[in-house]
Amino acid sequence: MAARLENRNVSFVVKFCIYAVMLAFTALAVYPIFWLIIQSFKTTQEYLTTSKLAFPRNWFTGNYPYSWRMGKFGTLLMNSVFYSVTTVLAVVILSLMAGFAFAKLKFRITPLLHGLFIIGILITLQSIMIPLFLMVNAAKLYNTRLGVLIPYIGLGLPMGVYLCTEFVKSIPNELIESGRLDGAGYMRIFSGIVFPMCAPVAVTLGILTFTGTWNEFILINILTSSDAIKSIPVGVARFSGALASDYGKQFSALVIGLVPILIFYAIFRKQITRGVAAGAVKG
Repeated sequence: MAARLENRNVSFVVKFCIYAVMLAFTALAVYPIFWLIIQSFKTTQEYLTTSKLAFPRNWFTGNYPYSWRMGKFGTLLMNSVFYSVTTVLAVVILSLMAGFAFAKLKFRITPLLHGLFIIGILITLQSIMIPLFLMVNAAKLYNTRLGVLIPYIGLGLPMGVYLCTEFVKSIPNELIESGRLDGAGYMRIFSGIVFPMCAPVAVTLGILTFTGTWNEFILINILTSSDAIKSIPVGVARFSGALASDYGKQFSALVIGLVPILIFYAIFRKQITRGVAAGAVKG
Protein backbone atom coordinates (compact mmCIF):
# COMPACT_ATOMS: atom_id res chain seq x y z
CA MET A 1 0.00 0.00 0.00
CA ALA A 2 2.80 2.38 0.92
CA ALA A 3 4.58 1.55 -2.34
CA ARG A 4 1.47 2.44 -4.35
CA LEU A 5 1.10 5.79 -2.57
CA GLU A 6 4.75 6.51 -3.16
CA ASN A 7 4.40 5.68 -6.88
CA ARG A 8 1.35 7.96 -7.11
CA ASN A 9 3.27 10.80 -5.48
CA VAL A 10 6.20 10.31 -7.83
CA SER A 11 3.86 10.18 -10.81
CA PHE A 12 2.13 13.39 -9.68
CA VAL A 13 5.46 15.18 -9.26
CA VAL A 14 6.65 14.04 -12.69
CA LYS A 15 3.42 15.18 -14.37
CA PHE A 16 3.53 18.48 -12.51
CA CYS A 17 7.11 19.11 -13.69
CA ILE A 18 6.25 18.18 -17.28
CA TYR A 19 3.23 20.48 -17.38
CA ALA A 20 5.17 23.28 -15.72
CA VAL A 21 7.89 23.06 -18.38
CA MET A 22 5.27 22.92 -21.16
CA LEU A 23 3.48 25.98 -19.76
CA ALA A 24 6.78 27.84 -19.50
CA PHE A 25 7.68 27.11 -23.12
CA THR A 26 4.16 28.04 -24.22
CA ALA A 27 4.42 31.36 -22.43
CA LEU A 28 7.82 32.04 -24.01
CA ALA A 29 6.39 31.32 -27.47
CA VAL A 30 3.08 33.18 -27.12
CA TYR A 31 4.11 36.26 -25.12
CA PRO A 32 6.23 37.91 -27.89
CA ILE A 33 3.27 37.65 -30.28
CA PHE A 34 0.91 39.02 -27.64
CA TRP A 35 3.33 41.86 -26.85
CA LEU A 36 3.71 42.70 -30.55
CA ILE A 37 -0.05 42.92 -31.08
CA ILE A 38 -0.49 45.13 -27.99
CA GLN A 39 2.27 47.53 -29.05
CA SER A 40 0.82 47.87 -32.55
CA PHE A 41 -2.15 49.75 -31.04
CA LYS A 42 0.09 52.44 -29.50
CA THR A 43 1.26 55.63 -31.08
CA THR A 44 5.01 56.09 -31.30
CA GLN A 45 4.86 58.87 -28.70
CA GLU A 46 3.00 56.65 -26.24
CA TYR A 47 5.39 53.77 -26.89
CA LEU A 48 8.40 55.96 -26.08
CA THR A 49 6.94 57.67 -23.02
CA THR A 50 5.22 54.76 -21.26
CA SER A 51 6.23 51.36 -20.03
CA LYS A 52 6.98 48.89 -22.81
CA LEU A 53 4.93 46.28 -20.95
CA ALA A 54 1.87 48.45 -20.37
CA PHE A 55 -1.38 48.24 -22.29
CA PRO A 56 -2.26 51.21 -24.53
CA ARG A 57 -4.02 54.08 -22.78
CA ASN A 58 -5.99 54.75 -25.94
CA TRP A 59 -6.23 51.94 -28.46
CA PHE A 60 -5.03 53.62 -31.65
CA THR A 61 -6.11 51.76 -34.80
CA GLY A 62 -4.68 54.24 -37.30
CA ASN A 63 -1.40 52.35 -37.57
CA TYR A 64 -2.96 49.53 -39.57
CA PRO A 65 -4.58 51.48 -42.44
CA TYR A 66 -1.41 53.55 -42.83
CA SER A 67 0.86 50.49 -42.81
CA TRP A 68 -1.40 48.66 -45.25
CA ARG A 69 -1.26 51.54 -47.75
CA MET A 70 2.40 52.39 -47.21
CA GLY A 71 3.52 48.78 -47.43
CA LYS A 72 1.21 47.99 -50.37
CA PHE A 73 0.23 44.82 -48.55
CA GLY A 74 -2.82 44.14 -50.72
CA THR A 75 -0.65 43.38 -53.76
CA LEU A 76 2.11 41.77 -51.72
CA LEU A 77 -0.33 39.43 -49.98
CA MET A 78 -1.66 38.10 -53.29
CA ASN A 79 1.89 37.63 -54.55
CA SER A 80 2.92 35.74 -51.42
CA VAL A 81 -0.09 33.43 -51.73
CA PHE A 82 0.71 32.80 -55.39
CA TYR A 83 4.41 32.08 -54.77
CA SER A 84 3.77 29.89 -51.73
CA VAL A 85 0.94 27.78 -53.18
CA THR A 86 2.64 27.30 -56.55
CA THR A 87 5.96 26.37 -54.95
CA VAL A 88 4.29 23.91 -52.56
CA LEU A 89 2.42 22.13 -55.35
CA ALA A 90 5.49 21.93 -57.58
CA VAL A 91 7.91 20.82 -54.84
CA VAL A 92 5.57 18.19 -53.38
CA ILE A 93 4.61 16.62 -56.72
CA LEU A 94 8.11 16.68 -58.20
CA SER A 95 9.71 15.43 -54.97
CA LEU A 96 7.27 12.53 -54.71
CA MET A 97 7.85 11.56 -58.32
CA ALA A 98 11.62 11.75 -57.94
CA GLY A 99 11.48 9.94 -54.60
CA PHE A 100 9.47 7.13 -56.18
CA ALA A 101 12.00 6.83 -59.01
CA PHE A 102 15.02 6.85 -56.71
CA ALA A 103 13.51 4.40 -54.21
CA LYS A 104 11.86 1.87 -56.50
CA LEU A 105 13.39 2.16 -59.99
CA LYS A 106 16.92 0.82 -59.87
CA PHE A 107 19.31 1.88 -62.62
CA ARG A 108 23.08 2.36 -62.62
CA ILE A 109 22.75 6.13 -62.73
CA THR A 110 20.19 6.27 -59.91
CA PRO A 111 22.69 6.61 -56.99
CA LEU A 112 24.57 9.37 -58.84
CA LEU A 113 21.45 11.39 -59.57
CA HIS A 114 20.19 10.92 -56.02
CA GLY A 115 23.53 12.05 -54.64
CA LEU A 116 23.44 15.19 -56.78
CA PHE A 117 20.05 16.08 -55.32
CA ILE A 118 21.22 15.47 -51.76
CA ILE A 119 24.28 17.69 -52.24
CA GLY A 120 21.85 20.55 -52.75
CA ILE A 121 20.92 20.37 -49.05
CA LEU A 122 24.48 21.40 -48.16
CA ILE A 123 24.51 24.46 -50.44
CA THR A 124 23.69 27.70 -48.64
CA LEU A 125 21.67 30.45 -50.28
CA GLN A 126 24.42 33.00 -49.61
CA SER A 127 26.91 30.98 -51.67
CA ILE A 128 24.76 30.94 -54.81
CA MET A 129 23.13 34.38 -54.74
CA ILE A 130 25.47 35.98 -57.28
CA PRO A 131 25.54 33.03 -59.75
CA LEU A 132 21.78 32.68 -59.42
CA PHE A 133 21.22 36.37 -60.11
CA LEU A 134 23.48 36.21 -63.18
CA MET A 135 21.70 33.11 -64.51
CA VAL A 136 18.24 34.61 -64.03
CA ASN A 137 19.36 37.85 -65.66
CA ALA A 138 20.97 36.01 -68.60
CA ALA A 139 17.76 34.01 -69.11
CA LYS A 140 15.77 37.28 -69.35
CA LEU A 141 13.74 36.27 -66.30
CA TYR A 142 14.78 39.10 -64.00
CA ASN A 143 11.83 40.92 -62.44
CA THR A 144 9.35 38.21 -63.51
CA ARG A 145 7.29 35.80 -61.44
CA LEU A 146 8.78 32.86 -63.30
CA GLY A 147 12.25 34.08 -62.40
CA VAL A 148 11.23 33.88 -58.74
CA LEU A 149 9.37 30.58 -58.88
CA ILE A 150 12.12 28.56 -60.59
CA PRO A 151 14.72 29.28 -57.85
CA TYR A 152 12.11 28.72 -55.12
CA ILE A 153 11.20 25.31 -56.55
CA GLY A 154 14.81 24.38 -57.23
CA LEU A 155 15.92 25.24 -53.70
CA GLY A 156 13.03 23.28 -52.20
CA LEU A 157 13.65 20.09 -54.16
CA PRO A 158 16.81 18.73 -52.45
CA MET A 159 15.20 18.39 -49.02
CA GLY A 160 11.92 17.31 -50.61
CA VAL A 161 13.56 14.56 -52.66
CA TYR A 162 15.48 13.33 -49.62
CA LEU A 163 12.36 13.11 -47.42
CA CYS A 164 10.22 11.52 -50.12
CA THR A 165 12.87 8.98 -51.13
CA GLU A 166 13.30 7.78 -47.55
CA PHE A 167 9.53 7.58 -47.09
CA VAL A 168 8.85 5.71 -50.34
CA LYS A 169 11.52 3.15 -49.40
CA SER A 170 9.23 2.02 -46.58
CA ILE A 171 6.45 1.12 -49.04
CA PRO A 172 6.55 -2.66 -49.68
CA ASN A 173 7.96 -3.65 -53.06
CA GLU A 174 5.17 -6.23 -53.36
CA LEU A 175 2.67 -3.43 -53.98
CA ILE A 176 4.73 -2.13 -56.89
CA GLU A 177 5.22 -5.61 -58.30
CA SER A 178 1.51 -6.45 -58.04
CA GLY A 179 0.70 -3.28 -59.96
CA ARG A 180 3.17 -4.23 -62.67
CA LEU A 181 1.66 -7.72 -62.90
CA ASP A 182 -1.77 -6.15 -63.39
CA GLY A 183 -0.39 -4.27 -66.38
CA ALA A 184 -0.17 -0.83 -64.78
CA GLY A 185 2.59 1.52 -65.87
CA TYR A 186 4.83 3.38 -63.46
CA MET A 187 2.77 6.56 -63.68
CA ARG A 188 -0.40 4.59 -62.89
CA ILE A 189 1.33 2.90 -59.97
CA PHE A 190 2.58 6.26 -58.71
CA SER A 191 -0.80 7.99 -58.93
CA GLY A 192 -2.88 5.04 -57.71
CA ILE A 193 -0.65 3.41 -55.08
CA VAL A 194 2.37 5.48 -54.08
CA PHE A 195 0.91 8.98 -54.04
CA PRO A 196 -2.03 8.21 -51.68
CA MET A 197 0.30 6.39 -49.27
CA CYS A 198 2.66 9.37 -49.13
CA ALA A 199 0.12 11.77 -47.63
CA PRO A 200 2.04 12.14 -44.31
CA VAL A 201 5.34 13.12 -45.90
CA ALA A 202 3.50 15.29 -48.46
CA VAL A 203 1.83 17.25 -45.65
CA THR A 204 5.10 17.64 -43.76
CA LEU A 205 6.95 18.77 -46.88
CA GLY A 206 4.12 21.12 -47.83
CA ILE A 207 4.24 22.79 -44.41
CA LEU A 208 8.02 23.26 -44.53
CA THR A 209 7.89 24.59 -48.09
CA PHE A 210 4.96 26.94 -47.46
CA THR A 211 6.47 28.57 -44.38
CA GLY A 212 9.90 28.81 -45.99
CA THR A 213 8.52 30.42 -49.16
CA TRP A 214 6.18 32.76 -47.28
CA ASN A 215 9.00 34.10 -45.09
CA GLU A 216 11.67 34.23 -47.82
CA PHE A 217 13.16 37.70 -48.24
CA ILE A 218 16.65 37.59 -49.78
CA LEU A 219 15.82 36.07 -53.18
CA ILE A 220 12.62 38.02 -53.78
CA ASN A 221 14.52 41.22 -53.00
CA ILE A 222 17.39 40.36 -55.35
CA LEU A 223 15.48 38.91 -58.29
CA THR A 224 12.78 41.59 -58.51
CA SER A 225 12.68 45.37 -58.65
CA SER A 226 8.97 46.02 -59.18
CA ASP A 227 6.60 46.26 -56.22
CA ALA A 228 3.96 44.52 -58.34
CA ILE A 229 5.72 41.14 -57.99
CA LYS A 230 7.35 41.37 -54.57
CA SER A 231 6.05 39.56 -51.46
CA ILE A 232 5.04 40.41 -47.89
CA PRO A 233 8.53 40.26 -46.26
CA VAL A 234 9.64 43.07 -48.57
CA GLY A 235 6.69 45.19 -47.44
CA VAL A 236 7.55 44.58 -43.80
CA ALA A 237 11.18 45.49 -44.46
CA ARG A 238 10.15 48.92 -45.76
CA PHE A 239 9.37 49.95 -42.20
CA SER A 240 12.94 49.36 -41.05
CA GLY A 241 14.29 52.17 -43.24
CA ALA A 242 12.85 55.67 -43.30
CA LEU A 243 10.13 54.64 -40.85
CA ALA A 244 12.51 52.93 -38.42
CA SER A 245 11.64 55.39 -35.66
CA ASP A 246 7.88 55.08 -36.16
CA TYR A 247 7.41 52.08 -33.90
CA GLY A 248 3.62 51.97 -34.10
CA LYS A 249 3.76 51.56 -37.88
CA GLN A 250 6.56 49.01 -37.58
CA PHE A 251 4.65 46.84 -35.13
CA SER A 252 1.44 46.98 -37.16
CA ALA A 253 3.35 45.98 -40.31
CA LEU A 254 4.86 43.02 -38.47
CA VAL A 255 1.42 41.95 -37.28
CA ILE A 256 0.07 42.16 -40.85
CA GLY A 257 2.89 39.89 -42.00
CA LEU A 258 2.36 37.50 -39.09
CA VAL A 259 -1.42 37.07 -39.24
CA PRO A 260 -1.55 34.95 -42.46
CA ILE A 261 0.85 32.38 -40.98
CA LEU A 262 -1.22 32.21 -37.78
CA ILE A 263 -4.38 31.72 -39.84
CA PHE A 264 -2.63 29.02 -41.88
CA TYR A 265 -1.71 27.16 -38.71
CA ALA A 266 -5.18 27.61 -37.19
CA ILE A 267 -6.85 26.13 -40.28
CA PHE A 268 -4.43 23.25 -40.85
CA ARG A 269 -3.32 22.54 -37.27
CA LYS A 270 -4.84 19.05 -37.27
CA GLN A 271 -3.24 18.15 -40.58
CA ILE A 272 0.07 19.60 -39.40
CA THR A 273 0.06 17.56 -36.19
CA ARG A 274 -1.14 14.39 -37.93
CA GLY A 275 1.31 14.72 -40.79
CA VAL A 276 4.36 15.40 -38.62
CA ALA A 277 3.48 12.63 -36.16
CA ALA A 278 2.71 10.08 -38.88
CA GLY A 279 5.86 10.99 -40.76
CA ALA A 280 7.97 10.56 -37.66
CA VAL A 281 6.41 7.19 -36.80
CA LYS A 282 6.66 6.00 -40.40
CA GLY A 283 10.29 6.99 -40.62
